[in-house]
Amino acid sequence: MGDTKTRTPARRTRSRKARPEPETLVAYYRQMLLIRRFEERAARAYTEAKIGGYCHLNLGEEATVTGLMAALDPRDYLFTNYREHGYALARGIDARRVMAELYGRSTGVSKGWGGSMHMFDLETRLLGGYGIVGGQLPLATGAALAVSYKGGDEVVMCQMGDGTTNIGAFHESLNMAALWDLPIVFVVINNGLGMGTTVEASSAEPELYRRASAYRMESARVDGADVLAVREAAHAAVERARSESKPFLLETTSPRLRGHSVVDPARYRTAEEKEALKAADPLAHFALELEEAGVLDAEARDKLDAEVKAEVDDAAAFADDSPHPDVSTLFDYTYATPVRGESRRLPADPVF
Repeated sequence: MGDTKTRTPARRTRSRKARPEPETLVAYYRQMLLIRRFEERAARAYTEAKIGGYCHLNLGEEATVTGLMAALDPRDYLFTNYREHGYALARGIDARRVMAELYGRSTGVSKGWGGSMHMFDLETRLLGGYGIVGGQLPLATGAALAVSYKGGDEVVMCQMGDGTTNIGAFHESLNMAALWDLPIVFVVINNGLGMGTTVEASSAEPELYRRASAYRMESARVDGADVLAVREAAHAAVERARSESKPFLLETTSPRLRGHSVVDPARYRTAEEKEALKAADPLAHFALELEEAGVLDAEARDKLDAEVKAEVDDAAAFADDSPHPDVSTLFDYTYATPVRGESRRLPADPVF
């Protein structure tokens, strides 16, 4: 992750409020575990050539994903970047449908045409999955404008990576959201690296939440390895957006355990940095915290792990057995409504 000596470390912002019920804590741990085992299986499937194209994993970001999604209501909207498998799972989409999408099968979330980076599910209000860096920001801002225009009480959450904060759409979107008092929470997942470049080397202000001050927007930074701190910070931001119709910028510090994508060996990290990442594993730390609190002992943890592994194995088997999309459906979703004169010509078809 390069030189991090100049970075102000994110502090745990978990307050002393009443601790969630044991059942809730176990549910959070199970969600984090499902994301971990799912992503490990996805990495394996990629090496087996069952998943094609690009594939970006949430390994190491499980606490952030779970905490953020715990703060949203079912009626709220979510826009993400291309690292979205965990968000789809935490939003309530069946693991079978998510894995089938990675495999490019017709039973997938986007019927096999979207793949890893382009998941979309109207029922859970997951509105993408965007492969273009920052492509989701203007659309999420537009969705928040639509909510505001119609007088709704929904909130839009727009997730992005740290590298996105350096593109024009980031500043344009925050500016418009602040000017128009839109109910949107922008979330920067700061894993310390924009692909292989450190935040300190690419951003004149590496404490990314401070960028909101240029637009007189409230902001906060939270330790992304602490699921309860993330949930609390995200809940405060979401409720502010809902009740006051004010945008918010939340930064979570969440180092990823692997490279930028499954084909990135992460050679820009030293051996010491890799060991430090393993030692800071949010899943292991949360498991230890629950054990020390008497909420989840080793036997119960092993049982959960077996259940989750079985669920992921079932999802992989389902994806394996699912059919590929028929070629005849290739153009079915080019337009939302029929368009006169639309071309459905395939490469081998005659011009006339």
